[in-house]
Amino acid sequence: MVDRKDIGSWLSGPDTSNISKFPGERLGQPESGRGSMARAGRRILAICIDWGLSYLIAIAFFDANPTAILAIFAAEQMLLVGTLGYSVGHRIMGIEVVRLDGRQPTLLDGVVRAVLLCLVIPAIITDADHRGLHDRAIKSILIRR
Repeated sequence: MVDRKDIGSWLSGPDTSNISKFPGERLGQPESGRGSMARAGRRILAICIDWGLSYLIAIAFFDANPTAILAIFAAEQMLLVGTLGYSVGHRIMGIEVVRLDGRQPTLLDGVVRAVLLCLVIPAIITDADHRGLHDRAIKSILIRR
């Protein structure tokens, strides 16, 4: 016979003892301020700024060709994130890309991250720490400066 003890585990809900209280806690990042995980609002505004700049450059030099816009955006992400750790939009929004080991991303990291970012879907799929697949692929996080 089934009694309350047998079904009590699913009635009480899942075990939440290992769930982080804020994004980045599992990664050793502070809850807020410098070094905390960049939230969605800053990330979205940064990508909109980068895309807008790419669009303006494409208007000026390539008659607003959609392929040119994507290529300019990808080149900006590859070069700037791969060398400086941030794009123009990241810099304006006060965020930067940092590898989990504390080092700055390499040019190869910038290329991998940009390709996945241009595919869109990897950027939309995020984990509890607000890291998209493009960040997880190069073992990086986007933090506030």
